[in-house]
Amino acid sequence: MKQIQMNRRSVLAAAGLALPTLAIAQDAAGPFRFTGWRGAETDAERGFLEVPEDRSDPASRTIRLGYVRFPSTSPTPGNPIVYLSGGPGGTGTGTATGPRFPIFMALRAVADVIAFDQRGTGLSASIPPLDLAPLPVPPLTRAGLTGHVREAYRAAWDAWTARGIGMRGYTTAESADDLDALRAHLGAERIDLWGISYGSHLALSALGRHPNRIGRVALASLEGQDQTVKRPDRLDLYLDRVDALLDGDSSLRAAVPSLPALMRRVHARMEAEPVPLTSTYRSAPVEVQVGGFAVQMLAGGLIANPSSLALLPSLYLDLEAGDTSPLARFFGRMEAFLDIAGMPETMDLASGISPARAALVAEVAPTSVLGDALNFPMPHLSGVVPGLDLGETFRAPLTIDTPALLVAGTLDGRTPLEEQAEVVDQFRNRSRIMVENAGHNVFEAHPEVQDLLVRFFAGEAVSDTQLTLPPPAFPQV
Repeated sequence: MKQIQMNRRSVLAAAGLALPTLAIAQDAAGPFRFTGWRGAETDAERGFLEVPEDRSDPASRTIRLGYVRFPSTSPTPGNPIVYLSGGPGGTGTGTATGPRFPIFMALRAVADVIAFDQRGTGLSASIPPLDLAPLPVPPLTRAGLTGHVREAYRAAWDAWTARGIGMRGYTTAESADDLDALRAHLGAERIDLWGISYGSHLALSALGRHPNRIGRVALASLEGQDQTVKRPDRLDLYLDRVDALLDGDSSLRAAVPSLPALMRRVHARMEAEPVPLTSTYRSAPVEVQVGGFAVQMLAGGLIANPSSLALLPSLYLDLEAGDTSPLARFFGRMEAFLDIAGMPETMDLASGISPARAALVAEVAPTSVLGDALNFPMPHLSGVVPGLDLGETFRAPLTIDTPALLVAGTLDGRTPLEEQAEVVDQFRNRSRIMVENAGHNVFEAHPEVQDLLVRFFAGEAVSDTQLTLPPPAFPQV
């Protein structure tokens, strides 16, 4: 098994949300040969536009946003289809190099397809790296990690703002306005949006701010306006469904009478008595103390998709038996765990959490299986920068008439179905694709999804559709 690295948003690598940034020159606009999934090549065009970093500040510097355009093969192309990656922090150009590449190619039959890098990422990287002295490696407990990330983020914020970086511009609202600037740059009356996870969160903001400039949206693994922090009690419902899958294997069920109970025991013991582990941080060996909170974060990444979800029973059985060696696969490096990237944390801080939801999360987290670890460092960073939160108007639900195709997997542990249902209700002109036993990365999980996306963006009526995949295969214990 390859090493899965821990990072913010509970293991984006395990969740499949963060893909490598496209390795192409950032200053060269124009045609080039794009290398996609498994070495496939196609003609593409690299483009850039400039926007204010902070539109609320008349003295704001200008930043450059980049994208890759895959030209349409249609003689009469429709609205440009703009891909919005998840995270926040994923890149559209990076996603196009991965297993979603065939969908990018198929959608060219309808229109130009734009792999867009949101501000602060990929070709739109506008936050320079810092060379601050590292803080001591904290215990990987809730208290240790919360204290560390608040101190590290505040130091990074001060350093960036001292260098003239408009950090208050790294919000979902600004990114939504970037999309309208991209539309104008492309010379289009409207654009269509294709997004997943945080990309759906961004799409909702764009639909609220520029509804008449968006033609159609296809969104998966929905994250609502007030869902930057997921409800721990709804993750408990999800884990109950996962636990029911163990009934299909009598030997596994005998070894794990209750998966949630097993997970709770391990978390409680390790948070009280963290276990030592040798890791690396900034190329130097370090000794870290892994607490239950870090394991909760790890589980929050593994539950994204069935292939990694299936590891949970054996992992927790090992940990309960005192065998902590499997943790080395996941905690081999500390950079992504401890360092501040800038864009992801600031976007999440600005989207924030409503007081009512914060109170609910605080009430249910102590008794929930994963506590409030799923979306670390939120709500743990809340309030660290006064005045950054976009407020209740930003988080208010919408009434959306834009034609929408909404896609979900029943085994998505990052955006559970109970959370997604609140977002679905905002769309009045919608069709749904439900993929049984698919996870968070649902677009490429089932081969029929691609055809349905093409038909939808071509303007065809797509009925509610139920697709099915085999359930996950749990390793023998």
